Parts: sequence; C-alpha cells; structure tokens
Amino acid sequence: MNDTIENPNPFENWKRNAALFFGSQMITLFGSSLVMYAIIWYITLTTGSGVMTTMIILCSFAPQFAVSFFSGVWADKYCRKTLIILADGGIALATLALIIYMMAGFDSLSALLLIAAVRSLGAGIQSPAVSAVIPQIVPPEKLIKVNGINGSLQSIVGLTAPAVAGAVLIAGEIYNVMMIDVVTAAIGIFILLLIPISKHKRASETAQSGHFEDLKEGVKYSLNHSFFKPLFLIYAVFMVLCVPSCFLNILMVTQVFGDNYLYLTLNEIAFFIGTLLGGLLISMWGGFKNRVKTLLVGLATYGILTFGFGLTQTFQIYLILMAFTGLMMSFITSPTMSLIQEKADPDKQGRVFSLLQIIMTALMPLSILFFGPLADIVPVQRLVMYCSAPIFILALFSFFNKKFYLQGVFELKKETEISET
Repeated sequence: MNDTIENPNPFENWKRNAALFFGSQMITLFGSSLVMYAIIWYITLTTGSGVMTTMIILCSFAPQFAVSFFSGVWADKYCRKTLIILADGGIALATLALIIYMMAGFDSLSALLLIAAVRSLGAGIQSPAVSAVIPQIVPPEKLIKVNGINGSLQSIVGLTAPAVAGAVLIAGEIYNVMMIDVVTAAIGIFILLLIPISKHKRASETAQSGHFEDLKEGVKYSLNHSFFKPLFLIYAVFMVLCVPSCFLNILMVTQVFGDNYLYLTLNEIAFFIGTLLGGLLISMWGGFKNRVKTLLVGLATYGILTFGFGLTQTFQIYLILMAFTGLMMSFITSPTMSLIQEKADPDKQGRVFSLLQIIMTALMPLSILFFGPLADIVPVQRLVMYCSAPIFILALFSFFNKKFYLQGVFELKKETEISET
C-alpha cells in the first residue's frame, strides 16, 4: 500500500499528498453523509415513531463510543493508512450487502438499524487513524491552516449532502443512495492507495505490548499531560453546554419564529456557510500565533453570539448570529485538532484522539437526553442563554491559566510541552 517504514523526508510533495488525502476523505464523507440522511429520513417518514428515531440515534452513536476504547490503540499499534482503508472497505461491503438484500425485495427497518451500527463502528475505527495520520504528511507549521481547509471541505459536504440525498430519495429507492456511497468509498480507497504514507515508528516494531496495557498507558498519558488534561476538560464542558444552541436550535426556531420549513432550511444553511467561511479564514490566516488564544477567542465569541440567540425576535438577525456562530466553530475545532497533532507523542496520537472521540460520543447523547426533555418545560431560547454565559466564563477563566495558555505558542512547543507520566 505504498507504506515505507523509514522515510528520510516524510514531507516531500506534502501538498500533493495532503490534497489527495483530504480529497479521498471528502469523497467518502460525502457518500457517508448521504446514507446518514437517507436512513434517518426514511425511518422517520416510514414509522413516524419517536422510539425508532431514538433507536437510530443510539445505533449511530453507541458503536462509535464503544469501539473508541480500542480504535486509538489500533491507530498507534498498526499502520494507520491500512486501518482507514479497511474501515472504509468494510463499511462499503456491509452497505453493498444491504443493497442486495433490499433489491431482493426485503424491506426491514432492523436491517437499516444494523447497517447504521456497522457504519458507526467503522467511523469509530477510522476517525482516530485519520486524525493521527495528518501530521505524518503535513509539516507541523502548516497543520492549523490545513485543518482549516479540512473544516471548509466538511462544511461543503454538510451543505450539499442533504440536498443530494433528498433529490435521490425523491427520484428512487433508498438503496440508490447507498449505491452512491459504495462508489464513493471505492474512489476514496483508490486515491488513498496512491499516497505514500510512512509507517509510524511504533507500527514498525515487532514486539507489541497488550491492548489493555496500551489503553491504560494512553489514558494515563492524556490525563496526566499538563496540556491535554485542561484541554479535554474545556472541550468536555463545551460539548455539554453547546447542545441547546447546536442541536436544539431547530426547536428554538419553531418556538420563536414559527413552524416554517423555509426557516429550518435557512437555519442549517446559515450555520454551514459560517463554518465554511471560518475554515477558509483559518486556512488563509492561520489563527493567532498562540493556538490556545484562537481556541479561547472562538469559545468566548461563541458564548456571546449564542447569548444573542436568546435576545432576538427577528429571524434575519438570528440568521446572521447563526452564521457567525458557525464561523466560531472553526475557531474552536481547527486549533484543537492542530494542538493535539502538534503536541502528542506520534506513537500515542491515536489514543489521544480516541479519548477526544470518547468524550464527544459519550457527552453529546447524554446532554441531548437531558436538555431534550427539559426543552418541553423551559423554552429553548432561555436554555441557550443559560448555557452561553458559562461558555463565555469558561473561556475567560482559561485565559488566566498561564501554564495552559502559554503552551499554545507553536515555537514554544519543545520548551513548554510537559508530559507528567
């Protein structure tokens, strides 16, 4: 698979390799997004059941959460390029099997739930490997800009995938959407095979320690690290507090501005346009010299903007706030990814990213389960305001944590990066 154990110049032709890599990931992400929308919409329209909607959400999150305890270790122990290819290929084969099953005349909701779980499992395996392989092909000083470009590409997918999925579903059966995903997976794998990605040092070692020893070592490394420990704490708190503004905003639109499908569509478009522009801004500018400053400015501004959600009664003003909120999400996600890629030991990056994935896949559904029912008692607009103020305070207090804040300067990495093991 064009993997080399030792590469004296791993960043030779890095622009070409990065373009191919992100191109392959964008293509496969597009296909995966099509299927995600298609399955959720199909089950919702077919059953009209809140129980079935909950089941599809659980099938989409739970397997990814469970496999995260293993996938980080695998990303550090084995060839990351191979893991990405196997995950993509496995998802494609499972999807193809479901297509054949449905074309044979079977139409089972349980089969759709099963394929959603399989896809979630594959995504959980793939995600840490993808994040950890980026610093293998991109020079450290270019990571923040490249992650900004990646965020913009994901936003483009977010804008186009729902429209394409809806058009294909209107024109034909759900398995037509799934066939697109099989094709995009094949194209993505083919492109990935063209990229020479060196095996990281640990994947080349013949003697390997046990899985649970590796997992314990990775958790200990992350939670005892002078930088990752506060970073993950900040991210965990944000994951909980952003749920009303990120996931319940659709309900807020209907409560405040009226039950209008056009409003709901514009709401989604405004957010994705904001993330697209934010990714482009980060890719061109690179953020502040201090990566942590970029992150905390993003958090503080996000808190201010979402507080504005609770004050406005004008839909046009709300859309402007939503677009800038999407832009700030790029200020939060791009430096977070870059900081981990810059500071984590190359042989432990998979486990660090899997811990971040565990935080996201565990806290987000739990927060939705808490805030969702609460929204039937307390207006969502008020919930958003209650959560936005702590987000701003979180960013403000983090500015004064000098030990954490000063480690965000890229040039100071070697001097300030401390791992307390």
